[in-house]
Amino acid sequence: MTAIVAAPDDGAPAEPSEPIAPESLAVKTVGLTRRFGAHVAVNDVNLQVPRGAVFGFLGPNGSGKTTTIRLLLGLMTPHAGSVEVLGGAVPARASEVLAHVGTLVEGPAFHPYLSGRDNLRRLDAFDATTDPRTSKQRVATALDRVGLSAAARKNYRRYSLGMKQRLGIAAALLRPRDLLILDEPTNGLDPQGTREVRTLIRELAADGATVLVSSHLLAEIEQVASHVGIMSAGRLLRQGSLADVLQGANTQLRIETTNVDDALRVLAGLGLDAEQGQSGQGKGSLLAKMGDLTADRINAALVSAGVPVHGLRVERPALEDFFVQLTGEGFDVVR
Repeated sequence: MTAIVAAPDDGAPAEPSEPIAPESLAVKTVGLTRRFGAHVAVNDVNLQVPRGAVFGFLGPNGSGKTTTIRLLLGLMTPHAGSVEVLGGAVPARASEVLAHVGTLVEGPAFHPYLSGRDNLRRLDAFDATTDPRTSKQRVATALDRVGLSAAARKNYRRYSLGMKQRLGIAAALLRPRDLLILDEPTNGLDPQGTREVRTLIRELAADGATVLVSSHLLAEIEQVASHVGIMSAGRLLRQGSLADVLQGANTQLRIETTNVDDALRVLAGLGLDAEQGQSGQGKGSLLAKMGDLTADRINAALVSAGVPVHGLRVERPALEDFFVQLTGEGFDVVR
């Protein structure tokens, strides 16, 4: 099971309880630290991104998320700690490993008076690892994959913000990538475009790529991510599979029973707080905080005590709710 990392209350750096095997990681940092003067932007971060995952990277403004991404790409040098991307140390082996990494970071930058197609051709020509004879096909495939084939001849300066984002993703897809790092890939897209990018991310992961996505659209991340990491004030507060991270939230169990009083006594005996509501049809509804207990364990205790159980449902907070609960921040959370 993928580890969940939590920052201890004493301010010490978070440590994985169940480290993932290094060969199973697309990204690994150990004690990663970066300062700007007296400000510690990234503070002893141990990031683990499993290969093949769609990893949602979240954090409030100033959390250190963008700085972490720059460190992963060798655009900054850490003051302490280490970075491995696709098994290679960065920056020592950056030229080797980054050839297998596609990026869209802090918005795309293209020549305004060139067409979308010509911008991609220019980028492709700078890649010494590709065959110039197949450049036309690579560019056409990348444009088609992001839905820009019809606008391929239009000058970039005439592109909408959403079209510019699509072209940035297309640039990252000019050649097969083992890792894609996308910063706000749905920025400026309408709902249809957002759905298309969500589908594209799933397809890339299904093809074997690892995708690290930063986004302020937490509902979108919840739909597409298999794993998440949550940054705040330079520290990594949580990371792991989405299911495991939300399991660590304030998970509650809704219990339908015709014997509310006895159910409350059993739950109290298990050390659980419960609130009573009305369910109708002669049944009562209880909402109990589960703590470390499983639904099966709670159900067994109720049945053993002779309490009739007509329904059980585990209710977990949405990722957005958990994020606010964890960081105390709203969800304008990208930079």
